[in-house]
Parts: sequence; C-alpha cells; structure tokens
Amino acid sequence: MLNAARTETVSARYRALEEMGTARVLDALLEGQTAATEAVRRALPALDAAIGASVPLLRAPEARLIYCGAGTSGRIAMMDAVELNPTFSWPQSRIKVLLAGGLESFEEAREGAEDDAEAARAELSALTPRPGDIVIGIAASGTTPYTLAAITLARSCGALTIALANNPDTPLLQAAEHPVLLDTGPEVLAGSTRLGAGTSQKMALNLFSTAVMVALGKVYRGQMVDMRATNAKLVKRAIAIVTDIAGHSEDAARAALEATDFRLKDAILVSHGASPKQASALLEATEGNLSKAMRQLQGQDTD
Repeated sequence: MLNAARTETVSARYRALEEMGTARVLDALLEGQTAATEAVRRALPALDAAIGASVPLLRAPEARLIYCGAGTSGRIAMMDAVELNPTFSWPQSRIKVLLAGGLESFEEAREGAEDDAEAARAELSALTPRPGDIVIGIAASGTTPYTLAAITLARSCGALTIALANNPDTPLLQAAEHPVLLDTGPEVLAGSTRLGAGTSQKMALNLFSTAVMVALGKVYRGQMVDMRATNAKLVKRAIAIVTDIAGHSEDAARAALEATDFRLKDAILVSHGASPKQASALLEATEGNLSKAMRQLQGQDTD
C-alpha cells in the first residue's frame, strides 16, 4: 500500500476488534491514542520551526492566523481557533477559519465538501491573504482537495504556510513551507481518522498556538495574563491569578482589576505600585510584554 494511504490501512493487530471484549477494545483504542502522542513528539522539531517562523510575523498588528480544513480536521482547527480570543485576548479580526462546507459542517458532517477546491480558493481569496498572514492547513490524508487548494493559493500570495498531515510524502506537506508530519499510522478502527490522527492534530495545534502565545508575551509565570474575564468563573480565576502573582489579598486583587477594567496585565502592574494610566503606558511601550513592563516599573530595565 502507498504511504499516502497509511491512515486507511487495516491493521492486522486490530482486525478482530469487534470480537474483543469491551475492556480489550478500550485498551486497543488507548494504544492508538498513545501512538498519537508519540507521533506529535516526533514532530516537535517541525513544530518548533513553524513557530519560529510565525512569531516574528504575528508581532505585526495586521497579521492573521488562518486555519483551513475539512471534516474532522476542519472541526479540530475551529476548536483551536475559537479558544485564542478568550484565553489570550487574540483579536477576533486576526483569527479566520475556512471549514469546508461552512459553519454548518461543524454540526453536521458534509463529506463531499472536502472535494470542492474551487470553494476553498474563493473563500480564501475573499480574505485577501497577504505576506505576514499564517495559513495552517490540516488534513489527515494529506490529499484533501479543499485544504490543498487553500494552502497552494496562500503560498502563491506570500503568506506563510504550515501543513499538518498524518501520511508522509503527501501533496499537502509538499505544498507548504513548513510541513508537519504526524505519522500516526493505521487506525485501530481502519480509516477512522477522528481517532489517533484526530488526537494528534488536536495536540499539535494545542502546542503550536499555545507556544506562539507564550512567545508573544501572553503568559507570565505560567499563567494566562491576557485571559478575558467574561463570566463568574473567569472573574474568580482572574482574581486568583492577580493574587498569586502580586502576593496580595483577594480584595486587593479585585480592587486592582476593577481599576483596570479587569485587564489582568494592567491589574498586576497596579498591584505592584503603578497607577492604571502608568500601567497602560508601560504595556504599550513594551508591546504588551508584562515581564518587560514589570522590569521597567521596578527600575531594572532602561531599554
């Protein structure tokens, strides 16, 4: 069988899956998930290179992250994308998702949409991709026409292109500047790439987006200091974060948050003696980097 069809291969190990007891089926499925973890581990150097190329571009205020996929891969891409605003305050205007078949495909599978390369070109063209944008294409097979068309067009427009696929030497990986192979091999349930392949894609996107946001200064002391406190649970989390970092009481942390419209970075600086206006100015001067702003506030950084 060709390498391009590894995810479609029937594994001799699991050919009698339906004859196994439930406990053994669960063991087998867990084995597939473990294989996904190892596939991501092997892909870390490629992910590191993709992150290294992306971060300098994303420092520009107009640069966008554009995800593209079909079926399971597209839905996984969307799940990663929608978390960036509440978790890191990444602007909604700088997150785009191309999902084959449109948003309706998230709730109801539209398998035929993955073959519509022209739709992908039209949808991406409507976004006017440009140098500085990051376009990420995800496809287990590595041959999905919709995703391949988007990556090919994005690259021709000068955008940075990243591809995640689960089969080696496939057109999608060859089309992107930064190919990331997640070689999960045959699925426990042959061809069901929502299993090991899907898990590896979810993990890889988690790693990619989180590491990018860490590099962009959206994490401080291991905490989500650009988080948006949009409900009661997140307000409590915001208070806990400021309390932990500032070393003050919860009441003092809440007061600092209230004085800064619940902007965590500003509140942390206020908790360390800055006025709300000074906190805002420090963050503007350091492009939102709280570590640098803290050093400037404490007189340890004169840059």
